[in-house]
Amino acid sequence: MMPDPLPPSLDPHGPTRLLARDGVRACLAALRAEGEETRLVGGCVRDALLGQIVSDIDLTTTLRPEAVMDRARAAGIKAVPTGIEHGTVTLIVDGAPHEVTTLREDVETDGRHAVVRFGRDFVRDAERRDFTINALSLDGQGGLHDTTGGVSDLAAGRVRFIGDAATRIREDALRLLRFFRFHARYGRGAPDAEGLAAAIAARDGLDRLSRERVRTEFLKLLLAPRAVAAVVILSETGLLLRILGGVGELGRFGRSVAAEPPLDAIARFAALAVRTAEDADRLQASLRLSRAEQAQLAGYAAALTALHDRPGIEAGTMPALVALHGAERLREVLVAVAGEPRPQVTAEALAVLDRMAASGTRPVLPLAGADLVARGVPPGRAVGVGLRAAHALWLASGCPDDAAARERLILRALEAAGNETGSA
Repeated sequence: MMPDPLPPSLDPHGPTRLLARDGVRACLAALRAEGEETRLVGGCVRDALLGQIVSDIDLTTTLRPEAVMDRARAAGIKAVPTGIEHGTVTLIVDGAPHEVTTLREDVETDGRHAVVRFGRDFVRDAERRDFTINALSLDGQGGLHDTTGGVSDLAAGRVRFIGDAATRIREDALRLLRFFRFHARYGRGAPDAEGLAAAIAARDGLDRLSRERVRTEFLKLLLAPRAVAAVVILSETGLLLRILGGVGELGRFGRSVAAEPPLDAIARFAALAVRTAEDADRLQASLRLSRAEQAQLAGYAAALTALHDRPGIEAGTMPALVALHGAERLREVLVAVAGEPRPQVTAEALAVLDRMAASGTRPVLPLAGADLVARGVPPGRAVGVGLRAAHALWLASGCPDDAAARERLILRALEAAGNETGSA
């Protein structure tokens, strides 16, 4: 157990606030049993010590999973066997999940999966975790337990593997990426030298990981407070090339991270890794991105190409760009390429983009196929030809939607449709 006082950079009242939460108290009370012990563990203890808002609650216990289920239900708490074969039960209190895992110890590992057995030793359970700052535990009486030096590492902003760094990474190659993510979030200064050397040496392990796991971990890293510094190190060590399959745009990424309001992880990822539509397709396949994520990357690529193809962008051309690409994608690109030779965007054009983004609307052609059919155009190919001609005129005119403009668009559509009908 850690003696008081805590280092001055940590919050001495954080653990007390954590234990006072209704859900935590309910879970600890339900699992209290003679000869058994349950503790809060890992990230919730770490973040409480940092004075941060704790969202995910994890507990570890000497109780077997079946006993956790039985005791929780007896206390009126919903128990869900989310991973009961691995010892994990989720208790739902006031709609909030509290994950309870029986103490474990590793039997064997292959770099992707660990074979474990249940145990009763909190020290051995701590030793099987990845970093010292994630191995802290807090008992129900407020006792803070630290058997790996996690408190001093947390106070110093040091992310350090438990035991031998190379061994920890061999147990699970994803820890290579987690090392960089946790350093980007909790670290200060240079990363731990032993951990960095082990991560570089284990780079081939990235190829054995599922693409989904790499994607999830890397996107989390991009949102960390010191993501830029971490990505620079990944680039310098050749690890970024392994992840992206190409060289990263570090300048664009840095500007995207600094954007206000903040950009989401996929927007930051696009700034780092996407230059063309082909990049968006390649990354979707290599990292198993969702359709929505791939669409966002493709939208970024299209907007980037459109902006770079124009020598200058003035206020009158911005509505057409918003109609084609959306204000959000345009803003992401303009943030990423700020200060580059192209595109040159006037202040007035940026003001137009800001207004359109604030309104949340995207210009839409004020004309439909039914309007042309009502004017005598036969359904079919001619309607499409007419709409495309009207759309081109609408974009060139700055996307007007007044009655006079709509009539001009209809006349242009009718002309094009008539030419198509006559040539058929």
